[in-house]
Amino acid sequence: MLLELFKKGMKMFADFDAINVGDTKFLVKKITEDDVRKFVEMTGDDNPLHVDRKFAEATAFKDIVVHGMLGASFISTVIGTKLPGSGALWVSQNIEFLLPVRLGDELTVSCTVLKKHERERLLELGTTITNQNQQKILTGTGKVKVLVSKAENVEVKKEIKKVAIVTGGAGGIGEAICLRLANEGYNIVINYASRKDKAEHIVSAINEAGKVKAIAVQADISSEAGAKKLYKEAVNEFGGVSVLVNNASPRINPKSFLTTDWADFQTHLDVSLKGAFLMAKACVPEMIANKFGRIVNITSQVIEGQPSVTWTAYATAKSALAMMSRYIAAELGVHGIAVNCISPGMTETSLIGDIPEKAQMIIARQTPLRRLAQPQDIAASVAYLVSDEAEFITGHTMQVNGGMVMK
Repeated sequence: MLLELFKKGMKMFADFDAINVGDTKFLVKKITEDDVRKFVEMTGDDNPLHVDRKFAEATAFKDIVVHGMLGASFISTVIGTKLPGSGALWVSQNIEFLLPVRLGDELTVSCTVLKKHERERLLELGTTITNQNQQKILTGTGKVKVLVSKAENVEVKKEIKKVAIVTGGAGGIGEAICLRLANEGYNIVINYASRKDKAEHIVSAINEAGKVKAIAVQADISSEAGAKKLYKEAVNEFGGVSVLVNNASPRINPKSFLTTDWADFQTHLDVSLKGAFLMAKACVPEMIANKFGRIVNITSQVIEGQPSVTWTAYATAKSALAMMSRYIAAELGVHGIAVNCISPGMTETSLIGDIPEKAQMIIARQTPLRRLAQPQDIAASVAYLVSDEAEFITGHTMQVNGGMVMK
C-alpha cells in the first residue's frame, strides 16, 4: 500500500530537507465543555477543579480551570499534522504553564523550528499557546524526530560519474590503484609531483586498453592552488569526481629524534595531511550535491603497532591523517559520503628503498603470511572500499599487512 501511494506521488512522510529554521505553523482551538468531558473520560483525571463549578468557585480561581495538559495536547496536533507533519515522532517537551485556561477560551497553538540536526533528522521546536486576549498561557521547547519510511528510503540513485582522482598516482602503490580502478570502470586522474614520465606511462597503459580514459595532472596538492587545479582538471575532462584516493606521501627519510628538524615534520604534514585535507575540501561539495562520494586515505602500519624508531615525522603525519578521516567520516556520512583508511604493511615499492634488504626479509618472515605487501594488495582494498559492496562501511581502517599487526 505504501509503495502504491508513493508511485502516485503521495508523500506519506514529511520532507525533512524542505523544513527550515524559522518555519512556524499553528492552529486555533476553542475549548468547550465537551473537550473537557472527553479528556476526563480518556485520562481519568476528574479533579473537581476541572469539572465541578461549585467546587472551582470556592477556590482562588473562582471558576473551572481546564486541564493544563488538555491545552498542551494540541501541540501534538500541530506537530503531527502541520510541522513537521506526518511521520513526526515527538520525543521530548519542556513546558512552563503561565496562566490557566478557561472554558470558552480560544487558543492559538504554535510551533516554530529553532534548530535542525541533519544527522539525527531531529528538530528543536519552540512551542507557544496564547489565548484570545493575546496572553501567553504556555511556553516551552520540544524535540521532534522526522521519520522516514522504508519505501521512501529506497531511493532511485542518481547516475554518478565514475571518476577517481589518485594523488601520488605515479608511485608504486599509486600506479597499482590507478590500474585497478581503471579496470573497475573508473576514468582516472593521475596526480604527480615530478614523475611526469611515469604518470604518462600509466596514462598510456589505461588509454590503450580502451575501457576508460586517464589523464595526468601535475599539481602540488600541499597548496590550495594545486588542489583546486587538480580538481578543476578532473571536472573539465570528465565532468565530476566521485572517488578521491589520497595516496601521496614523501619519502620516509628516517632520522633519529635529535637529528630531526621541524622541517622534516612539516614536509610530511604538508603532503600527507594538508594535501588530503585540501583535496577533500575541493571534492566534497560536489559529493554532497550528488549525495554520494568515496574518500580513501592511505595511512600506514607504523601507526598501528610497535613504533618504528626514526620514522617519527612520517608516522606523526599518517596518524593525523587517520584521525582526520574518522572525524570527517562522522560528519559527512549524512551526505552519503564514506571516508575510510587503508593501513598497508611494508610494501615493496621505492618508498622502502632505504631499508636494508636483510631487514625487509626479516619483516617478511615475521609476517603470518610470510611476505611483504604488494602494491596490488593495496589497490584491491581500495577497489573494494569504493565499490557498492562496501557502501555501509565508513570511518574504518582496513589493515593490509599480512597479519603483522592484528586488532
